Amino acid sequence: MSPDSLVLGATGFVGRALVAELLRQGRTVAAAVRRSDGPLRAWLAGQGVDTGGLTVVTADITRPGLGIEGLPDVRDVYNCAARYAFGLDLAEARAANVTGALNAARWTAGRRAPRRLVHLSGYRVSARDDDGARLGAYEATKREGDAAVRALAAELGLPLTVANPSTIAGPGQYIGLASVVADLWNGRLPLAPGGPRTFVPVVELEYFARFLAALPEDPGTAGGAYWVLDEDTPELPGLLRLLAGHTGVRAPRGHVPVGLLRALPRALTGADPETLPFLSEERYPTGPAHLFAEFHGLTPPPVERVLRDWADHLVATRFGAVPAPDVPHGFHDVAGARTWMAGDRTRPAHVLLPGAPLTTDSWARVAHRLEGAFLTADLPGLGRSGAAGTSADAWLDALLAPLDRPVLTAHASACAPALRYARRHPERIGGLVLVAPPFLVRAPAVPRRAAPERLAAALGVPRDEAVETAAALLRRPGAFRRATAAVRAANRAPEASRRALAALDLPVTVVTGGSDAPPPGGNVRIVTVPGGGHCPHLTAPEAVARTLDEAAGTSARRP
Repeated sequence: MSPDSLVLGATGFVGRALVAELLRQGRTVAAAVRRSDGPLRAWLAGQGVDTGGLTVVTADITRPGLGIEGLPDVRDVYNCAARYAFGLDLAEARAANVTGALNAARWTAGRRAPRRLVHLSGYRVSARDDDGARLGAYEATKREGDAAVRALAAELGLPLTVANPSTIAGPGQYIGLASVVADLWNGRLPLAPGGPRTFVPVVELEYFARFLAALPEDPGTAGGAYWVLDEDTPELPGLLRLLAGHTGVRAPRGHVPVGLLRALPRALTGADPETLPFLSEERYPTGPAHLFAEFHGLTPPPVERVLRDWADHLVATRFGAVPAPDVPHGFHDVAGARTWMAGDRTRPAHVLLPGAPLTTDSWARVAHRLEGAFLTADLPGLGRSGAAGTSADAWLDALLAPLDRPVLTAHASACAPALRYARRHPERIGGLVLVAPPFLVRAPAVPRRAAPERLAAALGVPRDEAVETAAALLRRPGAFRRATAAVRAANRAPEASRRALAALDLPVTVVTGGSDAPPPGGNVRIVTVPGGGHCPHLTAPEAVARTLDEAAGTSARRP
């Protein structure tokens, strides 16, 4: 079937979400990509989207005719193609944001019966900028392209609708406001940029995709422009307080005016001059978008939930450095501590605790080999979790209280709190697995300059994403000190831990790396992983996963 819609920029953040939405609605879609369609099809498959109505074409918006032949039955064209970045060369930005936009308009006008060109612009295209701010290449060319497309559409008699979104929040958005969130997370934001009424609005990605998909269906939107943003977005200081509370970091304690940021050297403030015009108190003409959304039954999700979910994604991916986990993940409150978790929070067969300085990411290779569901969490003050106002024992009590007798597995410094929990509540867990417990062999010290290669060498593991993440998180304020304290505490009083282990009346498995001293007897099973070193779950994940599944099987047979 010949496609009725063309999405330009189909592999981009907005474009692929729009392709998915159109396909879900039963539309036939031509997705324009510059190179291979593999990443787009893989992403759509991961979203569970039926691609039976998808055609993929190669295109270059900087070329007249877009490099696309055929597709005469396309009636709706969505131009999601643009260069969205700061620090662009002006010619590079204009080629996509001006020339490319005009080429898209001419191509649409050449269709047999074009119904609509939907052009994505930006919410700042009508901004006053009466403070003399100089625009960067991105914003300048977006404004130029907006005016040029409007003029050309009028000349050609082309039905045009312009969508002006604010910051689009969702998985895959790593620029703009995301850079401010990164500074907040990494302790580099003692003062909020702008003033107490600075307004940097957001709109949720899937809602925006539904909004775009509906525009050509309504004849009344031809010739219109729609500012799509959530006016309930907190003003920037409140937005930062919300995210600081959610992620367990300190919120800015004041603000610094934009004029001062502009006057001071960038080396001192760290502020990109191109972002400063976005730090505005201005409000926007959202009335037509609200009326359209209400008429078509489109309701945006609560903005505070959108911001929290987006923050979870940003932190999970290290702001775009690594892929997001393919299981539920995010921050949750546990005994007053903002706790990072990944996995099944309701009925996990396994609870996996990482030892400092590693994080939940270190369990990924094991977790995805397990037969049962799993939950992994960073202990308070370690990894991505915020510092707790309570003890690790109280935190673990709260974490495990709602669960149904999972096998509790801990690595290195996490073994001591896991062992204490097993002594207090043996009836609440199906078994205990201790991986490289420090009472058998001392945990290695955390290197002071935790570059990934130094950390990998200290732990005796290959440099991988888990090590990269741990090293990056150790650079956050106070992280090295807390990780070092956890390792030192774990290495103290090994005999007390060994006696506690021998006294337990439940199945216990100890996984060693092949050179550890033997633990005491009793109800303890020893599993040796030759060459496993201090981190057998990283060096031999298959063997460790088998051991955990066996422990879960033993748990299921217990009365």
